[in-house]
This record gives sequence, structure tokens and C-alpha cells, in this order.
Amino acid sequence: MSKISTLELEDRKEGKKLYSYQKGAINKIFKSFEESPDDYHLLYQLPTGGGKTVIFSEIVRQYLKHHQKKVLVMTHRIELCKQTSNMLTEFGVVNKVVDSKADLSDQGEYSCFVAMVETLNNRLNDDKLDISDIGLVIIDEAHYNSFTKLFKFFSQSFILGVTATPLSSSMELPMTDNYDELIVGESIESLIENGFLARAEMFSYNVGLTSLVVGANGDYTVKSSEDLYTATDMLSKLLQAYEERSKGKKTLIFNNGINTSLHVYDTFRRAGYPVAHLDNTNTKKERAMILKWFKKTPDAILTSVSILTTGFDEPTVESIILNRATKSLTLYYQMIGRGSRVLENKKTFQVIDLGNNFHRFGPWGDNLDWQRIFKSPNYYLDALLSDEELESNFRYEMPDELRERFSNSEEVYFDIQKCYVDAVRAGESSKVVLERSIEQHGKICIENSEDVYDALTLAKELGDDIDHRIGKYTKCISKSTFNFVEWLKGDYRKKLNSYLRQNFDLVFEEIHGYPPED
Repeated sequence: MSKISTLELEDRKEGKKLYSYQKGAINKIFKSFEESPDDYHLLYQLPTGGGKTVIFSEIVRQYLKHHQKKVLVMTHRIELCKQTSNMLTEFGVVNKVVDSKADLSDQGEYSCFVAMVETLNNRLNDDKLDISDIGLVIIDEAHYNSFTKLFKFFSQSFILGVTATPLSSSMELPMTDNYDELIVGESIESLIENGFLARAEMFSYNVGLTSLVVGANGDYTVKSSEDLYTATDMLSKLLQAYEERSKGKKTLIFNNGINTSLHVYDTFRRAGYPVAHLDNTNTKKERAMILKWFKKTPDAILTSVSILTTGFDEPTVESIILNRATKSLTLYYQMIGRGSRVLENKKTFQVIDLGNNFHRFGPWGDNLDWQRIFKSPNYYLDALLSDEELESNFRYEMPDELRERFSNSEEVYFDIQKCYVDAVRAGESSKVVLERSIEQHGKICIENSEDVYDALTLAKELGDDIDHRIGKYTKCISKSTFNFVEWLKGDYRKKLNSYLRQNFDLVFEEIHGYPPED
């Protein structure tokens, strides 16, 4: 390919204005093609919101201007097909969408085609589309493996894959097997610093995930996810997290399973919040109505199942809730990316993580070594912590609203694991760990109460902390059958209440130097 100069790019009349980093990317891509053989496969990475469609639309425009060959753009979803076609039109590129209803009798009049991968596969196998003159193939969301089966049709074409995360959706088919080179675009941090993306404020709530099952696709199964996330305590935790961090903000909630999303919808509706549910069983008309409502309602909550992870752009989103766990780095970035679009009055957005994803993958926007991930994906994946390892590192953090009720206590955290190690070294029974934990819980309840009834009321608020401590304790003693854990939780609560009734006056006087008033 002849290299396109920056001057030519700036002289462009059609389409959208290109930013300097987009111009730089286009020059790098053309330079790579110029120096490479005709069948070269190039991969370009750019974060969600960085303008991948803008970049490859300009590449198509310039390619057609300087070459006598045609261009094909492939997507994996019909919505992306239409969006891509519209963007190309904005750039002055006349194009034809090859969908299941397309009449291809006039295909000779077009130099650019946009097609969904499955439809294109059928048309090519039926020999309905002439691809003998295709010089450039562009693949959007290239990390999906559905595209690779079509590569055999384009053995003499330049192939440009674009993605936010150059990590294959299947570990059996690493991207390095299908692409010769990766060009890494602007980082998320750089795009934030220069005002192109909003900054994510991350809030993580620790969740026990050891009940989840990993399926054949390498991610958690819908069945095991729904068993966990439709439980009353998880729905309560979701509502509590929303009320603490996102109340009144336009919010997207991502779930793993339609049943979970419907439970979420019911939970928020009963609580009196404006909420809608969306999944792939909704008709086009229903989807359009729901998204229109979501756009115009300032405090709208939309709960969905993966359908909005790609091809959805609503800059007014202020909060993202990950009400699911995933093993997919790509999905993690896609979900959070839905909130990263900037507006004049929006420089930040919130992310509430209820799937330990933050602990698993690190903060959104971390400068990942994409070249290393591209070349050696297994090294990266093998280094990710298991759910057991993640949870062993958890430290219970009391929610802000509850912490205020314990404001007289300088410290409310109790390290079960350290207490257990100290007890073992001292030759003591492991039972002393829970006894000392109960004493510490009792002390902070008494510190913040005027009488025993206040203390007993506060003790009821410590359920999450108690469950966390029991979980830590059972891991220490390597005994964690469901019935035993449930018995321990109940026994702990009874003993804490008993401790408060028997010791309130004594501990109160030790703390304050005077007995409680009658």
C-alpha cells in the first residue's frame, strides 16, 4: 500500500474529524501494509471508545481512493453491521450490506461490502458473492473466533483485525496463530488524560464464588451463576451496593443469565426504582422502546444479559454494575467500557464489581502488556488467581453507612487468619479463634451502645462480617461442608448475643470508666 501522508488525512472533506492519535494509527497501519506481502494479517488494538470504527472507515476511504481493488468489512452481529455501514457512509464510502435478504444482483456497482460473518459464510459457500477483487478485509471485534473459518476465502487479501482486547475468545485458537503482527494503540490511561474517555471510579464488594462452575467455553456457567446471583442475600447485596454508590445515577447492570436479570428487575421494581429488563428474546420494537426510555430517563436502571456489551453506545451512562463474575478479560473490558464515553459534564463514571473481577484482572485502565498477551496468552491466563486464592486474600470492609454506626470504634476489622496462626503457634485449640472474634465483635457493639438492647441491635447488623469470618475460619481448619458452615454461623450469632447479655455492664465500664445508666 502506498503510505498516506498526514497532510492528506487533514485535507479530507468527508466524515468526522480525526484526532492526532487516530491519524498516527492510520499511518502505522498503512506503513505495515506497505512493507508486507499481499496476504499479510495485521491486528490493531484500541480501547472501547477510542474510535476503532472511525479509524477503519478512514482506512477504507483512503484505500479505495488509491487502489483499484474492493474492500470487505466483517462484523459478528447485525447491529454492528448497520452501525458500520452508517459510519462508512458518513466518510463518503458507498457500501452495500450483505445480510440474509440482500439482493446481490447489483454487487458489481459497489467497491465496499459490510457483512455479518455467518451470512457471509453462507453466501460464499453458495458462491453468491464475487470476492475475486477484494484487496482489503477488515474484521471488527476480531477476538471472536467465528471469523477464522473465512480466512481461506481471502488468501491473497490484506486482513486487518481490530479489537479492544487482543486475546482470543478460545484458548485453543490463540490470535497469534491467525495474525502476523499486533499494533497497540493509545492506552486507556492516555485517552483519559487527554479527555477522550471518562475515568472509572471502582468499588469492589467481596463475593464468595467457589460455588461457580467453569464450563467448556472457559467461563462460568449460566446455571451456577444463576444459583448464586438469584439468592436473596446476593440480591440484597446488589440493592445495597446500588443505594450506597449509584442511587439516582443512570445505571447499567450486567448479569450472567436471563433469570438473574429478571430477579434483579423485580428487586429494583419492588424497591420503587425506575428499572427495565432487556435480553435477546426482546423484539426489535421492544428493544428500541426500552433503549429510548433508558436514554431519556435521568435515573434509569437497565438490567441486561451481555446483549449491550458491544454495539451499544449511550454516553449518559453514569454507573456500571457487574452483577456477575467472568473469566474473560475481553468481557470485563467490554462491560466497563459501556460507561467510559465522555460528555461535557461527565468526566468520571462508577463501576460496582460484585464478581471479584477487579481482583482477578486488576483495575480497568491498567497498562496491560498487550504484545505479551498477544504472543503468549497462556502465560497471562495461567497467572490469574483462582477464586480460592482471591477469596483467601479478601479483607472484609464494613459498608460506609454501617461503619458510621460503629463510629466510636477506632478499628472494626479482625484478622481471623492471623489469630488462627498465633493460636496454633501457642499450642491452643482452634476454638479460641472464634471466642476471640466474638469478644471483639462484642466490644465494638458495646462501644457504640448505651444499653444492652442497642448492642444486640447492632450485632444483628454484623451478618456479612460474621459470615466472612466463618468462611475464613473454616478454610483455616480445612473443614467446610455446607451443613457445618451453616451450623457455625448460627452458633456464632447465639454466642455473640449471649456474650453481650452476660458482659455488657462489665465491658461498658472498662471502656468508659463508669457503669451504664439504669
